[in-house]
Amino acid sequence: MRHRWGRYTAVGAALVAFTSAVPAQADPADPFTGSSGLGDPYYPMDGNGGYDATHYDVTIAYDPPTQQLRGSTRIEAVATQALRTFNLDFNGPPISKVTVNNLPAWFDRRDEHELVVTPTLPLLPGLAFTVQVEYAGPVTGSDGEGWVLSPSGGAFVAGEPHSATSWYPLNDTPLDKATFTLHATVPQEWEVMSNGSKVRDVVQGPDRTVDFEMRQPVIGYLTTVAVDRFEFLEQRRANGTPLLSAFAPDALQAKEMELRLPEILDFQEELYGPYPFDVAGGIYVDTELQFSLETQSRPIYAPWTELDTVVHEITHQWWGDSLSVKQWSDICLNECFASYTADYLWPERKEGADVDGQYRETLAKYRDDPKFWENALQNPGVGKEFTSVYYRGPLFLHALRRTLGDAIFFPAIHEFANAHRYGNASMPEFRKFLQSKTTQDLTGFLAAWLDRTEPPADEYLYPGSLRS
Repeated sequence: MRHRWGRYTAVGAALVAFTSAVPAQADPADPFTGSSGLGDPYYPMDGNGGYDATHYDVTIAYDPPTQQLRGSTRIEAVATQALRTFNLDFNGPPISKVTVNNLPAWFDRRDEHELVVTPTLPLLPGLAFTVQVEYAGPVTGSDGEGWVLSPSGGAFVAGEPHSATSWYPLNDTPLDKATFTLHATVPQEWEVMSNGSKVRDVVQGPDRTVDFEMRQPVIGYLTTVAVDRFEFLEQRRANGTPLLSAFAPDALQAKEMELRLPEILDFQEELYGPYPFDVAGGIYVDTELQFSLETQSRPIYAPWTELDTVVHEITHQWWGDSLSVKQWSDICLNECFASYTADYLWPERKEGADVDGQYRETLAKYRDDPKFWENALQNPGVGKEFTSVYYRGPLFLHALRRTLGDAIFFPAIHEFANAHRYGNASMPEFRKFLQSKTTQDLTGFLAAWLDRTEPPADEYLYPGSLRS
């Protein structure tokens, strides 16, 4: 995510007792109940236990004039424990029907986003099962947490860390990635964009139906659907990767900037290894947003987007999308790298910028500003995860680079990103990994930069070529 202010430079016998006549309640003490949250320190009720989602097949119909959504989502999953009840995350329109393995299931909606499902028959550990949820009603959400309405009458979904629950039920946690398919029907004069490969676009009578497939695993907030009167830009990288970008009516001026996407992808591959997805592109909206967002393979760009924002969101395809956080306190892995790449590495390598000078100038301006240092980079705190990682993150990584030297720093970050391809990582793992790459003791340096809420000592602020 790039904020508008981001350049201030988130079984067995016991099952016999199960009876479908009395729906099981979500009792956390019940060994056959999947947990209703996974205990993330910032968002403890996000995600659910008891199963591993493997694929989402989402079918929606959206009518822009009435803002009505009709949906039917099929979730493919594997039970990780015996289950007579489990939860999904969903705060979208009213639900009419839920089935599990094609049999009717009892369901209840609780709290902000809990959908409690009780199958007719219990689920056994290690076995695959399917859930189908049907729903319909007006779209829900707000700027930053789901559906956003566009000036043209269209709409799109965006938000971090939450947005997916506004349009389909899921296990909404970075820890449970799954592949994703979308079938979207709109009035034929409208266009649809989403993640992954566009595999069908058919007009039948008054309707247009468009299908997208995201074949690599994705987190919920990184999925999107956008409906507008788009114009498209099709490109292809030298290696054959297809690029498809869309522009809302008042965002056409961004086409010239998006023509540089092949160059940006080539630049990122030199740093972080092969591009992790089948396709790439962008969705340029003309709705006022305070952020752009790294939706997987096809970021959403706000009207104020400039080239550095595109570089930032494309960096996230490696740091945030392919490699994802384990907990939201690990957000520096996403935003520190995206900000450093856009604010330091691109200007240095593409424009010849003096990034050591830029670093010193930034410190001279903010070193004595307590607010600049008040949120730690590692574990900044609930509600503060999208703060210091943008403006202190680049400084930390530049100081780390000068501490290790380029010959260690660049191969190390390349290796770390690829070692966690399509998986998850944490800041503690990153710290341990860094120490394994050098004989220097990094304990003091990493504690000063990541854990404390005051400026690091001069020895950590000005290592290597940064020494005055």
